[in-house]
Amino acid sequence: MTSSPLVVVVGNPKAASRTRTAGEAAAARIAALTGLDAEGTAVIELADLGPQLFDWSSAAVRAATETLAGATVAVIATPVYKATYTGLLKAFLDWFGQTGLDGVAAVPLMVGAAANHALAVETHLRPLLVEIGATVPTRGLYLLESELDALDEPLDRWATHAGPYLRRAVGGGSGS
Repeated sequence: MTSSPLVVVVGNPKAASRTRTAGEAAAARIAALTGLDAEGTAVIELADLGPQLFDWSSAAVRAATETLAGATVAVIATPVYKATYTGLLKAFLDWFGQTGLDGVAAVPLMVGAAANHALAVETHLRPLLVEIGATVPTRGLYLLESELDALDEPLDRWATHAGPYLRRAVGGGSGS
């Protein structure tokens, strides 16, 4: 993998999932808000790495970790599983030490079937990202599965609040 200022990590065990679609849409919105190049967005599809996540000598996983660590902004996207993130995502993030994501502004994104899991993005995924050194400059993004066919409205709501913080995180000023 190559260096990219904008990275999407997809923690869904199914490749080419709706979680990926949501992550890429969020990344495109972040690019529009911050001026980062959306064309250069790197996508790390963890379903493609599968068992390699447990092979500490895996060159493919090492390359993926280097891509994420080199990002300016990373969207960490996962479906809600058992009221938290997937084991696949956790296995990948276990490759990072406490400072592994220093300098990376992370946007936690979770997709769930019901609104009663909306706090999972803040209570489970955010602390994990902070623990490995990421800066989480704004609220995470929780999307209902029912919103996935029309993402503009929930992304607009989120971006209204998140935009100034994301611009500041990438060095673009307050933009208010």
